[in-house]
Amino acid sequence: MEARTVKEIVAFCQGLFDDLDFTRAREWKAAVPGRKVIGYMPVYVPREIIHAAGMLPLGILGGGADMEVIHGDAYYQSYICRIPRSTVELAVTGRLDFVDGMLFPSICDVIRNLSGIWRILFKEKYVRYFDAPQNFREDVGGVFYSNELREFREGLEKLAGRRIADAEINASIEVYNENRLWVNRVYDFRADFPWKAPSAEVYLLMRAGMVLPPEEHTLLMREYLSAAGAQDRPMRDNCRVVLTGVFCEQPPLNLIKSLEISGCYIVDDDFLLVCRWLLEDVQADGDPIENLSRAFLLHSAQTAAKYEADMEVKGRYLIDAIRRRRADGVIFAAPSFCDPALLDQPMMISRLDALKIPYITMQYAENSGQMQPIREQSGTFADSIKLWSSS
Repeated sequence: MEARTVKEIVAFCQGLFDDLDFTRAREWKAAVPGRKVIGYMPVYVPREIIHAAGMLPLGILGGGADMEVIHGDAYYQSYICRIPRSTVELAVTGRLDFVDGMLFPSICDVIRNLSGIWRILFKEKYVRYFDAPQNFREDVGGVFYSNELREFREGLEKLAGRRIADAEINASIEVYNENRLWVNRVYDFRADFPWKAPSAEVYLLMRAGMVLPPEEHTLLMREYLSAAGAQDRPMRDNCRVVLTGVFCEQPPLNLIKSLEISGCYIVDDDFLLVCRWLLEDVQADGDPIENLSRAFLLHSAQTAAKYEADMEVKGRYLIDAIRRRRADGVIFAAPSFCDPALLDQPMMISRLDALKIPYITMQYAENSGQMQPIREQSGTFADSIKLWSSS
Protein backbone atom coordinates (compact mmCIF):
# COMPACT_ATOMS: atom_id res chain seq x y z
CA MET A 1 0.00 0.00 0.00
CA GLU A 2 1.40 3.38 -1.04
CA ALA A 3 2.18 5.72 1.83
CA ARG A 4 -0.28 8.57 2.25
CA THR A 5 0.74 12.20 2.18
CA VAL A 6 0.22 14.57 5.10
CA LYS A 7 -2.69 16.10 3.20
CA GLU A 8 -4.37 12.70 2.79
CA ILE A 9 -3.85 11.75 6.43
CA VAL A 10 -5.24 15.06 7.66
CA ALA A 11 -8.23 14.75 5.29
CA PHE A 12 -8.97 11.32 6.78
CA CYS A 13 -8.81 12.75 10.31
CA GLN A 14 -10.94 15.72 9.28
CA GLY A 15 -13.59 13.31 8.03
CA LEU A 16 -13.70 11.57 11.40
CA PHE A 17 -13.86 14.94 13.16
CA ASP A 18 -16.77 16.19 11.03
CA ASP A 19 -18.83 12.99 11.28
CA LEU A 20 -21.28 13.50 14.14
CA ASP A 21 -22.94 10.19 13.30
CA PHE A 22 -19.74 8.31 14.26
CA THR A 23 -19.90 6.16 11.13
CA ARG A 24 -16.48 4.62 11.73
CA ALA A 25 -17.43 3.44 15.22
CA ARG A 26 -20.75 2.11 13.92
CA GLU A 27 -18.90 0.12 11.26
CA TRP A 28 -16.51 -1.28 13.87
CA LYS A 29 -19.45 -2.47 15.96
CA ALA A 30 -21.34 -3.96 13.01
CA ALA A 31 -18.28 -5.84 11.71
CA VAL A 32 -18.49 -8.51 14.44
CA PRO A 33 -21.74 -9.63 16.13
CA GLY A 34 -21.80 -8.88 19.84
CA ARG A 35 -19.33 -6.00 19.78
CA LYS A 36 -20.09 -3.11 22.12
CA VAL A 37 -19.14 0.55 22.25
CA ILE A 38 -18.59 2.53 25.47
CA GLY A 39 -18.68 6.30 25.19
CA TYR A 40 -16.80 8.52 27.61
CA MET A 41 -16.75 12.20 28.37
CA PRO A 42 -13.56 14.16 28.97
CA VAL A 43 -11.14 14.17 30.77
CA TYR A 44 -9.80 10.73 31.77
CA VAL A 45 -11.14 7.19 32.02
CA PRO A 46 -9.19 3.89 32.16
CA ARG A 47 -9.69 2.93 28.53
CA GLU A 48 -7.51 -0.13 29.08
CA ILE A 49 -10.36 -1.93 30.89
CA ILE A 50 -12.84 -1.13 28.11
CA HIS A 51 -10.40 -2.37 25.50
CA ALA A 52 -9.73 -5.54 27.49
CA ALA A 53 -13.45 -6.27 27.48
CA GLY A 54 -13.34 -6.32 23.67
CA MET A 55 -15.25 -3.04 23.52
CA LEU A 56 -14.45 0.20 21.70
CA PRO A 57 -13.77 3.26 23.88
CA LEU A 58 -15.43 6.20 22.09
CA GLY A 59 -14.62 9.77 23.07
CA ILE A 60 -17.76 11.94 23.21
CA LEU A 61 -16.61 15.56 23.13
CA GLY A 62 -19.80 17.47 22.48
CA GLY A 63 -21.36 18.49 19.20
CA GLY A 64 -18.73 20.95 18.06
CA ALA A 65 -19.08 24.22 16.21
CA ASP A 66 -21.62 23.21 13.57
CA MET A 67 -24.28 21.46 15.64
CA GLU A 68 -27.45 23.43 16.34
CA VAL A 69 -28.58 22.72 19.88
CA ILE A 70 -32.36 22.66 20.29
CA HIS A 71 -33.37 19.78 22.56
CA GLY A 72 -30.28 20.04 24.75
CA ASP A 73 -31.21 23.53 25.94
CA ALA A 74 -34.28 22.07 27.63
CA TYR A 75 -32.08 20.08 30.03
CA TYR A 76 -29.59 22.70 31.19
CA GLN A 77 -29.58 26.34 32.14
CA SER A 78 -27.83 28.86 29.92
CA TYR A 79 -25.14 29.92 32.41
CA ILE A 80 -23.05 26.77 32.17
CA CYS A 81 -20.67 25.48 29.53
CA ARG A 82 -22.08 24.20 26.24
CA ILE A 83 -20.72 20.65 26.15
CA PRO A 84 -23.50 18.99 28.23
CA ARG A 85 -26.22 20.58 26.11
CA SER A 86 -24.65 19.53 22.82
CA THR A 87 -23.94 16.04 24.19
CA VAL A 88 -27.61 15.65 25.11
CA GLU A 89 -28.44 16.90 21.61
CA LEU A 90 -26.26 14.14 20.11
CA ALA A 91 -28.11 11.58 22.20
CA VAL A 92 -31.74 12.61 21.77
CA THR A 93 -31.30 13.04 18.00
CA GLY A 94 -30.19 9.41 17.71
CA ARG A 95 -26.53 9.99 16.90
CA LEU A 96 -25.48 7.89 19.90
CA ASP A 97 -28.12 5.18 19.60
CA PHE A 98 -25.47 2.54 18.88
CA VAL A 99 -23.50 3.29 22.08
CA ASP A 100 -24.02 0.61 24.73
CA GLY A 101 -22.79 2.56 27.73
CA MET A 102 -21.49 5.95 28.85
CA LEU A 103 -18.87 7.01 31.37
CA PHE A 104 -18.96 10.39 33.06
CA PRO A 105 -15.63 11.12 34.80
CA SER A 106 -15.34 13.19 37.93
CA ILE A 107 -14.47 16.63 36.61
CA CYS A 108 -17.24 19.02 37.69
CA ASP A 109 -20.84 19.21 38.91
CA VAL A 110 -22.11 19.63 35.36
CA ILE A 111 -20.73 16.29 34.19
CA ARG A 112 -21.90 14.65 37.43
CA ASN A 113 -25.41 15.90 36.76
CA LEU A 114 -25.22 14.80 33.13
CA SER A 115 -24.70 11.23 34.31
CA GLY A 116 -27.99 11.48 36.20
CA ILE A 117 -29.81 12.86 33.18
CA TRP A 118 -28.41 10.00 31.10
CA ARG A 119 -29.81 7.44 33.55
CA ILE A 120 -33.23 9.01 33.22
CA LEU A 121 -33.13 9.25 29.43
CA PHE A 122 -31.56 5.85 28.69
CA LYS A 123 -32.63 3.44 31.40
CA GLU A 124 -31.58 0.41 29.34
CA LYS A 125 -27.99 1.62 28.87
CA TYR A 126 -24.96 1.08 31.07
CA VAL A 127 -24.20 4.43 32.74
CA ARG A 128 -21.48 5.12 35.28
CA TYR A 129 -20.29 8.23 37.04
CA PHE A 130 -16.58 7.44 37.31
CA ASP A 131 -15.18 8.98 40.46
CA ALA A 132 -11.53 9.83 41.14
CA PRO A 133 -9.64 10.19 44.42
CA GLN A 134 -8.82 13.52 46.00
CA ASN A 135 -6.36 11.94 48.40
CA PHE A 136 -3.26 10.54 46.72
CA ARG A 137 -1.94 8.35 49.50
CA GLU A 138 -1.87 4.75 48.36
CA ASP A 139 -3.47 3.54 51.59
CA VAL A 140 -6.35 6.03 51.29
CA GLY A 141 -7.01 7.32 47.77
CA GLY A 142 -5.36 4.23 46.31
CA VAL A 143 -7.77 1.90 48.11
CA PHE A 144 -10.73 4.03 47.02
CA TYR A 145 -9.62 4.20 43.39
CA SER A 146 -8.81 0.48 43.18
CA ASN A 147 -12.33 -0.26 44.37
CA GLU A 148 -13.69 2.16 41.78
CA LEU A 149 -11.74 0.34 39.05
CA ARG A 150 -12.95 -3.06 40.26
CA GLU A 151 -16.58 -1.91 40.24
CA PHE A 152 -16.08 -0.58 36.73
CA ARG A 153 -14.59 -3.89 35.63
CA GLU A 154 -17.52 -5.79 37.15
CA GLY A 155 -19.99 -3.53 35.36
CA LEU A 156 -18.34 -4.18 32.00
CA GLU A 157 -18.19 -7.92 32.74
CA LYS A 158 -21.94 -7.91 33.31
CA LEU A 159 -22.46 -5.99 30.08
CA ALA A 160 -20.14 -8.30 28.15
CA GLY A 161 -21.54 -11.44 29.70
CA ARG A 162 -18.09 -12.77 30.50
CA ARG A 163 -15.15 -12.33 32.85
CA ILE A 164 -12.37 -9.89 31.97
CA ALA A 165 -9.11 -11.64 32.86
CA ASP A 166 -6.09 -9.92 34.37
CA ALA A 167 -4.05 -11.06 31.37
CA GLU A 168 -6.46 -9.28 29.01
CA ILE A 169 -6.16 -6.02 30.93
CA ASN A 170 -2.37 -6.33 31.02
CA ALA A 171 -2.34 -6.86 27.25
CA SER A 172 -4.50 -3.74 26.83
CA ILE A 173 -2.19 -1.80 29.13
CA GLU A 174 0.66 -2.61 26.73
CA VAL A 175 -1.46 -1.42 23.78
CA TYR A 176 -2.12 1.92 25.47
CA ASN A 177 1.47 2.28 26.64
CA GLU A 178 2.46 2.02 22.98
CA ASN A 179 -0.25 4.46 21.95
CA ARG A 180 0.87 6.99 24.56
CA LEU A 181 4.48 6.62 23.39
CA TRP A 182 3.50 7.75 19.89
CA VAL A 183 1.24 10.50 21.19
CA ASN A 184 4.25 11.89 23.05
CA ARG A 185 6.44 11.51 19.98
CA VAL A 186 3.95 13.56 17.97
CA TYR A 187 3.96 16.24 20.68
CA ASP A 188 7.76 16.22 20.82
CA PHE A 189 7.98 16.51 17.03
CA ARG A 190 5.58 19.47 17.02
CA ALA A 191 7.57 21.19 19.78
CA ASP A 192 10.80 20.73 17.81
CA PHE A 193 9.36 21.54 14.36
CA PRO A 194 6.06 23.39 14.85
CA TRP A 195 6.07 24.59 11.24
CA LYS A 196 6.08 20.97 10.06
CA ALA A 197 3.25 19.87 12.38
CA PRO A 198 0.67 22.66 12.66
CA SER A 199 -1.42 22.33 15.79
CA ALA A 200 -4.68 22.05 13.87
CA GLU A 201 -3.27 18.94 12.18
CA VAL A 202 -1.96 17.50 15.44
CA TYR A 203 -5.33 18.15 17.05
CA LEU A 204 -7.20 16.33 14.28
CA LEU A 205 -4.74 13.45 14.58
CA MET A 206 -5.46 13.17 18.31
CA ARG A 207 -9.20 13.49 17.77
CA ALA A 208 -8.99 10.48 15.46
CA GLY A 209 -7.84 8.54 18.50
CA MET A 210 -11.19 9.22 20.14
CA VAL A 211 -12.93 7.18 17.44
CA LEU A 212 -10.43 4.59 16.22
CA PRO A 213 -9.26 1.51 18.12
CA PRO A 214 -5.91 2.34 19.77
CA GLU A 215 -3.96 -0.01 17.52
CA GLU A 216 -5.21 1.85 14.42
CA HIS A 217 -4.55 5.22 16.00
CA THR A 218 -0.96 4.26 16.81
CA LEU A 219 -0.35 3.27 13.19
CA LEU A 220 -1.93 6.53 12.03
CA MET A 221 0.40 8.60 14.21
CA ARG A 222 3.43 6.70 12.96
CA GLU A 223 2.30 7.32 9.40
CA TYR A 224 1.77 11.03 10.07
CA LEU A 225 5.19 11.48 11.67
CA SER A 226 6.90 9.82 8.73
CA ALA A 227 5.02 11.97 6.22
CA ALA A 228 5.37 15.22 8.17
CA GLY A 229 9.08 14.70 8.75
CA ALA A 230 9.68 14.26 5.04
CA GLN A 231 7.60 17.26 3.98
CA ASP A 232 9.27 20.63 3.43
CA ARG A 233 7.27 23.49 4.93
CA PRO A 234 8.24 27.12 5.47
CA MET A 235 9.28 28.20 8.97
CA ARG A 236 7.63 31.40 10.14
CA ASP A 237 8.71 33.95 12.72
CA ASN A 238 6.08 32.84 15.22
CA CYS A 239 6.42 32.94 18.99
CA ARG A 240 6.12 29.68 20.93
CA VAL A 241 3.19 29.37 23.34
CA VAL A 242 1.65 26.84 25.69
CA LEU A 243 -2.14 26.67 25.43
CA THR A 244 -3.87 25.62 28.65
CA GLY A 245 -7.37 25.38 30.13
CA VAL A 246 -8.97 23.46 27.26
CA PHE A 247 -9.04 20.00 28.85
CA CYS A 248 -12.82 19.45 28.74
CA GLU A 249 -15.02 21.37 26.29
CA GLN A 250 -12.92 21.55 23.15
CA PRO A 251 -12.41 24.81 21.25
CA PRO A 252 -13.53 25.22 17.64
CA LEU A 253 -10.93 24.02 15.18
CA ASN A 254 -10.88 27.53 13.71
CA LEU A 255 -9.70 28.90 17.05
CA ILE A 256 -6.63 26.67 16.93
CA LYS A 257 -5.98 27.72 13.34
CA SER A 258 -6.50 31.39 14.21
CA LEU A 259 -3.91 31.30 16.97
CA GLU A 260 -1.25 30.00 14.61
CA ILE A 261 -2.28 32.32 11.77
CA SER A 262 -1.86 35.24 14.17
CA GLY A 263 1.77 34.33 14.86
CA CYS A 264 1.68 31.77 17.69
CA TYR A 265 3.11 28.28 17.40
CA ILE A 266 1.34 26.10 19.96
CA VAL A 267 4.13 23.88 21.32
CA ASP A 268 2.16 22.29 24.17
CA ASP A 269 -1.48 22.08 25.20
CA ASP A 270 -3.95 20.20 27.38
CA PHE A 271 -6.32 19.10 24.60
CA LEU A 272 -7.67 15.57 24.97
CA LEU A 273 -5.90 14.80 28.21
CA VAL A 274 -7.07 11.20 28.11
CA CYS A 275 -4.21 10.58 25.63
CA ARG A 276 -1.53 11.97 27.95
CA TRP A 277 -3.02 11.81 31.44
CA LEU A 278 -0.62 9.10 32.56
CA LEU A 279 2.93 10.38 32.35
CA GLU A 280 4.74 7.05 32.55
CA ASP A 281 4.09 3.53 31.27
CA VAL A 282 1.72 1.48 33.37
CA GLN A 283 3.24 -1.75 34.65
CA ALA A 284 1.91 -4.52 32.40
CA ASP A 285 2.33 -7.51 34.69
CA GLY A 286 0.92 -8.42 38.08
CA ASP A 287 -2.41 -7.01 39.31
CA PRO A 288 -3.61 -4.61 36.55
CA ILE A 289 -6.11 -2.88 38.82
CA GLU A 290 -3.46 -2.00 41.37
CA ASN A 291 -1.09 -0.95 38.59
CA LEU A 292 -3.65 1.38 36.99
CA SER A 293 -4.50 2.83 40.39
CA ARG A 294 -0.84 3.43 41.23
CA ALA A 295 -0.24 5.08 37.85
CA PHE A 296 -3.12 7.48 38.46
CA LEU A 297 -1.92 8.34 41.96
CA LEU A 298 1.78 8.71 41.25
CA HIS A 299 2.21 9.43 37.55
CA SER A 300 -0.75 11.49 36.30
CA ALA A 301 -0.81 15.02 34.92
CA GLN A 302 -1.12 17.88 37.39
CA THR A 303 -3.70 20.07 35.72
CA ALA A 304 -6.85 21.97 36.61
CA ALA A 305 -8.68 18.72 35.91
CA LYS A 306 -7.07 17.07 38.93
CA TYR A 307 -7.47 17.94 42.60
CA GLU A 308 -4.24 19.12 44.23
CA ALA A 309 -4.11 19.54 47.99
CA ASP A 310 -0.51 20.82 48.08
CA MET A 311 -0.52 24.44 46.96
CA GLU A 312 3.28 24.43 46.95
CA VAL A 313 3.29 22.30 43.79
CA LYS A 314 0.36 24.07 42.16
CA GLY A 315 1.38 25.22 38.71
CA ARG A 316 4.61 23.23 38.60
CA TYR A 317 3.36 21.21 35.61
CA LEU A 318 2.78 24.42 33.65
CA ILE A 319 6.17 25.89 34.47
CA ASP A 320 7.81 22.58 33.55
CA ALA A 321 5.98 22.53 30.21
CA ILE A 322 7.06 26.10 29.44
CA ARG A 323 10.69 25.25 30.09
CA ARG A 324 10.63 21.85 28.41
CA ARG A 325 8.99 23.21 25.26
CA ARG A 326 11.04 26.45 25.27
CA ALA A 327 7.82 28.48 25.20
CA ASP A 328 7.83 32.27 25.10
CA GLY A 329 4.45 32.66 26.78
CA VAL A 330 1.13 31.14 27.78
CA ILE A 331 -2.40 31.45 26.45
CA PHE A 332 -5.11 30.63 28.98
CA ALA A 333 -8.13 29.63 26.90
CA ALA A 334 -11.04 28.42 29.02
CA PRO A 335 -14.59 27.47 28.05
CA SER A 336 -17.12 30.00 29.28
CA PHE A 337 -18.46 29.09 32.74
CA CYS A 338 -15.83 26.34 33.25
CA ASP A 339 -15.33 26.34 37.01
CA PRO A 340 -12.22 24.10 37.13
CA ALA A 341 -10.36 26.11 34.49
CA LEU A 342 -11.42 29.58 35.62
CA LEU A 343 -10.84 28.88 39.32
CA ASP A 344 -7.42 27.44 38.54
CA GLN A 345 -6.38 30.33 36.32
CA PRO A 346 -5.59 32.99 38.99
CA MET A 347 -3.30 30.56 40.81
CA MET A 348 -1.47 29.77 37.58
CA ILE A 349 -1.18 33.44 36.70
CA SER A 350 0.42 34.21 40.07
CA ARG A 351 3.14 31.65 39.27
CA LEU A 352 3.75 33.22 35.86
CA ASP A 353 3.81 36.74 37.28
CA ALA A 354 6.50 35.71 39.75
CA LEU A 355 8.66 34.45 36.88
CA LYS A 356 7.74 37.32 34.53
CA ILE A 357 6.37 34.92 31.90
CA PRO A 358 4.00 36.66 29.44
CA TYR A 359 0.40 35.43 29.16
CA ILE A 360 -3.03 36.36 27.92
CA THR A 361 -6.49 35.01 28.80
CA MET A 362 -9.51 34.33 26.64
CA GLN A 363 -12.76 32.41 26.78
CA TYR A 364 -14.61 30.44 24.13
CA ALA A 365 -17.46 28.01 23.54
CA GLU A 366 -17.29 24.99 21.26
CA ASN A 367 -19.48 26.88 18.79
CA SER A 368 -17.68 30.24 18.94
CA GLY A 369 -17.87 31.78 15.50
CA GLN A 370 -16.10 35.14 15.51
CA MET A 371 -12.36 34.54 15.26
CA GLN A 372 -11.22 38.01 14.26
CA PRO A 373 -11.07 39.30 17.88
CA ILE A 374 -9.10 36.20 18.87
CA ARG A 375 -6.65 36.70 15.97
CA GLU A 376 -6.20 40.33 16.95
CA GLN A 377 -5.64 39.50 20.62
CA SER A 378 -3.23 36.65 20.01
CA GLY A 379 -1.48 38.56 17.21
CA THR A 380 -0.88 41.50 19.54
CA PHE A 381 0.38 39.06 22.17
CA ALA A 382 2.81 37.51 19.68
CA ASP A 383 4.07 40.93 18.60
CA SER A 384 4.57 42.04 22.21
CA ILE A 385 6.58 38.89 22.97
CA LYS A 386 8.87 39.54 20.01
CA LEU A 387 9.38 43.16 21.09
CA TRP A 388 9.84 42.24 24.75
CA SER A 389 12.26 39.38 24.09
CA SER A 390 14.41 41.50 21.78
CA SER A 391 14.74 44.39 24.23
